[in-house]
Amino acid sequence: MSLRFCHVTTFYPPHNFGGDGIGIERLVRALARRGHPQTVVVDTDAYRLLAKREPELPASEPGIEIVRLSSSQPTLSMLLTQQLGRPVFQRRALRELLESQRFDVVNFHNVSLVGGPTVWSYGSAVKLQMAHEHWLVCPSHVLWRHNRELCDARECLRCQLNFKRPPQLWRSSGLLERHGLAIDAFIAMSAFSRAKHREFGFPFEMEVLPYFLPDPPSTAAPARTRDAAQRPYFLFVGRIERIKGLDDVIPLMRELPQAELRIAGAGDDLERLKELARGLENVRFLGRLSNEDLSREYAGCAALVVPSICFETFGIILIEAFRQGAPVIARRLGPFPEIVESARAGELFSTREELLAALRRVLADPERAESLGRNGHAAFLERYTESAVVPRYLELVERAAARKGRALRA
Repeated sequence: MSLRFCHVTTFYPPHNFGGDGIGIERLVRALARRGHPQTVVVDTDAYRLLAKREPELPASEPGIEIVRLSSSQPTLSMLLTQQLGRPVFQRRALRELLESQRFDVVNFHNVSLVGGPTVWSYGSAVKLQMAHEHWLVCPSHVLWRHNRELCDARECLRCQLNFKRPPQLWRSSGLLERHGLAIDAFIAMSAFSRAKHREFGFPFEMEVLPYFLPDPPSTAAPARTRDAAQRPYFLFVGRIERIKGLDDVIPLMRELPQAELRIAGAGDDLERLKELARGLENVRFLGRLSNEDLSREYAGCAALVVPSICFETFGIILIEAFRQGAPVIARRLGPFPEIVESARAGELFSTREELLAALRRVLADPERAESLGRNGHAAFLERYTESAVVPRYLELVERAAARKGRALRA
């Protein structure tokens, strides 16, 4: 039986910045390949205003319909949605679409600027909400208090002002709790994120379902491509922002002249970090890379370094490294311990001293590093492929439908 899915999100490629949009796209494509018709509703105003450009639209894909919403007053549209927790300019379009009875399942993703929690109540389909960020409990999405420190207690009003965002008054009105009753399953991307939602008072139970990558063409361990004629290198992949923790990594390269640090990505903190790396010939900024080039960097690195200083919800780059058989050196924070330790695929650190020691161990014992990489690849095949995760997703849909009194079987 094929099920008709609708996905509602603020960001979706190519109107997209981070890994959550790519994760949504992978889910949509995986479901379409299994014969389930997919409709994606994306509000493009947010991307246009933030990116200040119009992306090139990709060709249409079989089984996938893209509905791109936009308004004549995008700034006002986003501000009203952010402030009121409900769609204003797009209310009619969203309501008509979601109440048209076209869909068996509606999966909400990042709805912060496309409709807020009010949009959850539109229509009568089985409804899921995936927590790609911590928006459900945090107005700034990232639990990074006052734009300078990890959040361990609510100071939301002052924090929003420090982030230069208007306070969301709807959060104290019970709006989320009322409309949350319409959701049949909330989904966290890691056990850590589920626990963090609970810690911050989220009133609904959550299921856990990780991100995944497409199935590899073979289950054989990928060939590692380290060039003996070149210096070994450590790899960072991600947005170039202060919360990603590169301030703790770049200075250490003075202690490791026999190795390189390669930084793949772009972002607002790029120029400051280039200044921090001034004089360090073994620090290279690669910019944004294609998927093909990025795979080569993973395949050749001594280890992926993940130094984020904020609470991530998952960390797709970890399983990208696992896929290529690369070991991981990650901060002992957020979901990273549960991913790295359960896979036995790397090392964890809390301080710069621990990070430096871990980098040195990888360089000194490449055979051990290769063993960690093989463990990661085995964990990837078992837990983080499309074939491993999508059946769990469809089972979750069936359980949510049963709670609603419906019998949906995919």
